[in-house]
Amino acid sequence: MRDAVGGAGQSGAPELPDPASAGARRVLLASEGREFPKRAVDYAARFGVPVHVFSVARVWGTSLGFPNPGLLPTRREWDEQRKLVTTAVKALRKRGVEADGHVLGTRKATKRIVGEADRLGCDVIVMAADPPRGRLVGDFMWSQEPYRVRRRAKVRVYLVLAK
Repeated sequence: MRDAVGGAGQSGAPELPDPASAGARRVLLASEGREFPKRAVDYAARFGVPVHVFSVARVWGTSLGFPNPGLLPTRREWDEQRKLVTTAVKALRKRGVEADGHVLGTRKATKRIVGEADRLGCDVIVMAADPPRGRLVGDFMWSQEPYRVRRRAKVRVYLVLAK
């Protein structure tokens, strides 16, 4: 089940559905490496159920089919992602929502995000997203990862426009 992109007060963007009517038991607030905007954190908190915050530290590829240390996330990139997750978890807890989180490194963010939702038993995935691009161009852009998650996921995916 897929749901529309939304963003309150944005022209051309449909409104996100009311979280109270979703009947979710657990929410995954996910990111392909971008910062969690306040709007996405607020929307995830409105479900009133436990939220797991998940972010991806991007692995840039392989060399001759083997992992190459030069292509793995640097210590600074890992620390940045951990800081983003920690900040989102604190913001959710401040709103009285039970929250936890972690970071994983991968080249396949879509597969990992969908897999984490399945593994954790999440009914809903909330992600921040840039405005959609054409599918041909979007398939080559890391910033269009939320749309790939929405196409692949078997649970409801709510995309909150980042700007």
